[in-house]
Amino acid sequence: MNVHEDGDLRITKFGDLGAYSNNAYIIADTGSNEALIVDMPTGSKAVLDALGDLSVKAILLTHTHPDHWGDYDLVKGATGAPVRCNAAEQIMPADKNDVPVSDGEEISVGGRTVKAIYTPGHTPGSTCFLIGGYLFSGDTLFPGGPGRTNSNVDLKQSIESITTRLYPLPDDTVVLTGHGDDTTIGDSKKEYEVFAANEHPADLHGDVLWQS
Repeated sequence: MNVHEDGDLRITKFGDLGAYSNNAYIIADTGSNEALIVDMPTGSKAVLDALGDLSVKAILLTHTHPDHWGDYDLVKGATGAPVRCNAAEQIMPADKNDVPVSDGEEISVGGRTVKAIYTPGHTPGSTCFLIGGYLFSGDTLFPGGPGRTNSNVDLKQSIESITTRLYPLPDDTVVLTGHGDDTTIGDSKKEYEVFAANEHPADLHGDVLWQS
């Protein structure tokens, strides 16, 4: 469990959850005791145990691959909070998406807001969430490259999402991923420069690394 703090903003990261070593997060405004949860993989009891007296206003899903909502019933049942993801997501049953989140929407948590940034490619409705200098990237962006894609069309869409929607953010923006370690926008842009300078197979997709 790692904690990032910036004034009354406290972000708690829970790692290595479930069979796919997912991350989940609590975004808390300590002044108001309001919070948001980002993703709810199997193993999210650790997230619930850490809530204390925080009031969870919503559960945000970066996308709906099953490993990111394996503890749906547990987390929603314990918090009573609405589950929110982009309506373009096709994997989780639509009736489980209580309040679809739209691109550019600002979601309040205490005196702060989280901005939804639509980044399709890994899945049709993949969405990143930005608060202050922290970006929750789900499986859109990792240290070293994008999330796995199923076709070259998907990879191109993912790259467009990353380069046009995420790379304009300040270089020191901390990228909090859906699995594994953090990175920064600046580090990722440097890695991508290597990828962009090289030629690639026409059908490139799958697990792609910027610097390979």
